[in-house]
Amino acid sequence: MAILMIDDDIELCELMQRFLAGEGFEIACAHNGNSGLEQARTNDFELLILDIMMPGKNGMDVLRELRGFSTVPVIMLTGRGEEMDRIIGLELGADDYLPKPCNPRELAARIRAILRRTEQQPEQKSSSTHQFGNIEWQPQSRTISESGIALDLTATEYNILVALMEKAGEVVSKQELSKVALRKHYGPFDRTLDVHIGHLRKKLAPLASDQPRIKTVRGIGWLFVPVE
Repeated sequence: MAILMIDDDIELCELMQRFLAGEGFEIACAHNGNSGLEQARTNDFELLILDIMMPGKNGMDVLRELRGFSTVPVIMLTGRGEEMDRIIGLELGADDYLPKPCNPRELAARIRAILRRTEQQPEQKSSSTHQFGNIEWQPQSRTISESGIALDLTATEYNILVALMEKAGEVVSKQELSKVALRKHYGPFDRTLDVHIGHLRKKLAPLASDQPRIKTVRGIGWLFVPVE
C-alpha cells in the first residue's frame, strides 16, 4: 500500500517510514508542499499523511490544491489542542486528523481504518441502482448522482452518505454512523461527523421546502430524507 507523508520534520518522517514499513506500508516522503503536490500528481498513492505546520506552502494550502485534482484519503497532523485547524482541515476535504506528537501505532490504526472504509464494501458490490427521488446511487461504481450529475464526494463523504441512504427515512445515531462510516468509536468532543455532514449539505440541493436533505435529529444523529 503506497502512502505519501508530507512533513518538513525529516527525523519524524524517517521514524514513521521505518515503523510503517514494518506494518506493511510502502512510505514515500516529501518535505515541503510543492514537492508533495508534485508527487501526488505523478504517483498513485492510496493515502496521504499531511502536516499542517510547514514553512512556505502549509498543509492547508496543499490540501486545498490537492482536492482540485484528487480525492485520495488524507490524514492531517495538527498541533495538539488546535481544534480550529482540525475543523478547517475537515472542511477542506481531509478524512481524519491526528494531533502531534502522534503515536506511530495509532497512526497505523487510523491508516487501516481509512483504507478499510474506502474499499468497496461487500454489500455495495451489487450492480443494482438505488433511487431516492432525484438522487441515484450506483454501488458498483461508487457513484452518487443528483439530477443526473455525479456529486464530487471524497471517500469519507461517500461512505457517510451511503450509511445514511441505507437507512433512508430512519434516524442514524452518531455512534452508529461513526462506527459504520468512519470505522471508529464516536467521542463526545469529536466533530468529525458534524463537519463532514455540513460539507455534504453544501453539495446536496435542499428539498423543495428549502430544508436540508440530511436532517439533524438533535441529541441523537441524522436522517436522510429519501423523497419529499
